[in-house]
Parts: sequence; structure tokens; C-alpha cells
Amino acid sequence: MIVAKHSRYFEWIFSLYLSSAFKRSFRQIETVGTIDDKGMPFLVIANHISWWDGFWILRLNRNILRRKFHVMMLEDQLQKNMFLRKLGAFSIRKKSKDMIESLNYASGILQNPKSLLLLFPQGEIHSQYDVPLLFQKGWGRMLSKVNNPIQVLMVVHLLDYFSHSKPILKQYVFSPEQTADFSCDELETIYNDFYKQCLENQKALK
Repeated sequence: MIVAKHSRYFEWIFSLYLSSAFKRSFRQIETVGTIDDKGMPFLVIANHISWWDGFWILRLNRNILRRKFHVMMLEDQLQKNMFLRKLGAFSIRKKSKDMIESLNYASGILQNPKSLLLLFPQGEIHSQYDVPLLFQKGWGRMLSKVNNPIQVLMVVHLLDYFSHSKPILKQYVFSPEQTADFSCDELETIYNDFYKQCLENQKALK
């Protein structure tokens, strides 16, 4: 597997680039909801609708969560963008012996209260209207190895243009009260209920 190789200098430079890119590409980015930080490791679960998704979570982490950022990526995708290692990306290769190593690496991240692990449970990009989300179950092995409490943060990204030339991003956030003994099936149900609520909220916007 390919492990993360954080670089504070690169993160600082890249944050400047991202701030400029966000201003050029989006009319508005708004985080909707509140996050009660319990001082635990964060497991962030988000929908995967675009190339931007991980960078939106980076922005959320920089502005609010302030943890050491990690994201699990498919190995072939990370190999094409190795600079992402410096931001906290590490690889997983499905249906291989290395997959267990990646899941163990991920569970280790969730033992550090100063860390954040981002997962896209669908495993690949889907339309924001492709609901319900079907979670891949492999990372349930990772959850079974985490014995300490963690804070799960569910994030739903939804885009609309309305009458503008640039899109408006709504970044909906929700954190369940539970902090232990999660299962993939349970998280999938909670996340999809939250997603439905976000879509209803989005329909009411003008």
C-alpha cells in the first residue's frame, strides 16, 4: 500500500491554492448544521459526487475540525496524483492481500484523537441524485478493530446553480450521538436518512 506522507509546508501552500480555486469556481460554499466536537478521532463519511469532494472536506477540517487529515483512496487513483500523499492520502487496493494492511492502517488512524479519516463509502463517483447510497462493506473490518470511542461526522454535498453562472455548494453536516460499536449497515441507514432530509432541504431553496 501507499502510506500518507504529510507535509505542513505543502499543506500551507496548497491551502492558498484551494482558497483561490474555490473563489474562482463557486459562488458560495456554505456549511449547514452544527458540529459538537467531542475531542475524539473523527470518521468523516461523505458522498462522492465530484473531483472536488476531498478538497471540500479539507476546507471543513481547516476551518472547523482542525485534525490531522487522512483520506483513503483507490491505489490506481493515488498513483496518478501522488502529491495527495502530502495532504494525508493513503491507498487501498480492493480484492488483494494489501487491503487488510490498508484497513489496519486506517483503524490505527482512528485511535488518535488528533486525527481525521475521510471515507467515501460508495467507493467511486456517483450522481448526487443517485440514492440511496450503497456502502461497500469491506471497511467494516476496519470498524471492528477500533476499540476506542470515535466521532462520526456525516457530510452531504449538494450543488445547484439557480440563476448564477457558478454553483452554490451546500455542505450539510450531521454527527450521530453514538460513539462506539458502529456497523456498516447501521451507518448506511443513518446516512441515507440524513441524505433524504438534505435533499428535501435543497428542494426548498431558491
